[in-house]
Amino acid sequence: MDSGRHTMGALRPWARYGLLVVAHLLALGLGAAVLQALEGPPALRLQANLRAELATFQAEYGACLPPRALEELLGTALAAQAHGVSSLGNGSETRNWDLPSALLFTASLLTTTGYGHMAPLSAGGKAFCVVYTALGLPASLALVAALCHCLLPLLRHPGAWVAIHWQLTPATAALLQASGQGLLVAGIFMLLPALVLWGLQGDCSLLEAIYFCFSSLSTIGLGDLLPGRDHGLHPVLYYLGQFALLGYLLLGLLAMLLTVEMFLELPQVRAMVKFFRSRGPLNAEDEGGILGQDELALSTLPPSAAAPERAPAC
Repeated sequence: MDSGRHTMGALRPWARYGLLVVAHLLALGLGAAVLQALEGPPALRLQANLRAELATFQAEYGACLPPRALEELLGTALAAQAHGVSSLGNGSETRNWDLPSALLFTASLLTTTGYGHMAPLSAGGKAFCVVYTALGLPASLALVAALCHCLLPLLRHPGAWVAIHWQLTPATAALLQASGQGLLVAGIFMLLPALVLWGLQGDCSLLEAIYFCFSSLSTIGLGDLLPGRDHGLHPVLYYLGQFALLGYLLLGLLAMLLTVEMFLELPQVRAMVKFFRSRGPLNAEDEGGILGQDELALSTLPPSAAAPERAPAC
């Protein structure tokens, strides 16, 4: 174990980064192979079903349609669908660019979620999105950084209290606190909303609801599932649902970022980053510096929570 660690520590920085890039490329290839194996057959079956439906339709109604009329109609409908415009449903369906939809779209821009359910149609809208995102995204990042700076010291207090009263090392206390906060965020912002969505959205499974919550909070935003759309909801319920989704997106992303920041401060993670950044193996001074921030967190407790004083020597 020690000889292997010494060998890895003796590698030059470019060799370490090379190993990291190769590992990342292997992970990308593995993910692509798994998705190809899982999603290829269903996509082929869906394509075959679509072609069979088109052939049946043309066999029944082809004599009544001009040549290629159906293909042109489907092409127009698909092009509109790519921008979030659909002719399905009746006149009671909500419009695309009402206030809740526009707010959700701007939030998806500033949070880089980008659900893809809507897209600007006009040249002016596209130009505005470019300028708005270029100015708003740095401002959003600055706001998130300020909130994290204010909230992280508050979130460290429970871990510091546990470390003192249970006499844990700073590294163990930091790991317990990060794990606890990760489980708490997963329960409040992942599992609970997924259960609510599963109960309210009749046509989605629990796995699809969890998939939507995860893709939203990880800013992937695939957009293949979006609650409250194309279901003929009452306008009041639709507006409440869209505003609830907006609040969930903003608060959930903040909670996720706070959790990620807490995991990034773990001594184990900082040691791994230090390994790829330094020119040699970690020494005692480096490890002491890694634990310094966690030890500093213990000093932020009020005097009443400090460790009990030693009994005077006899």
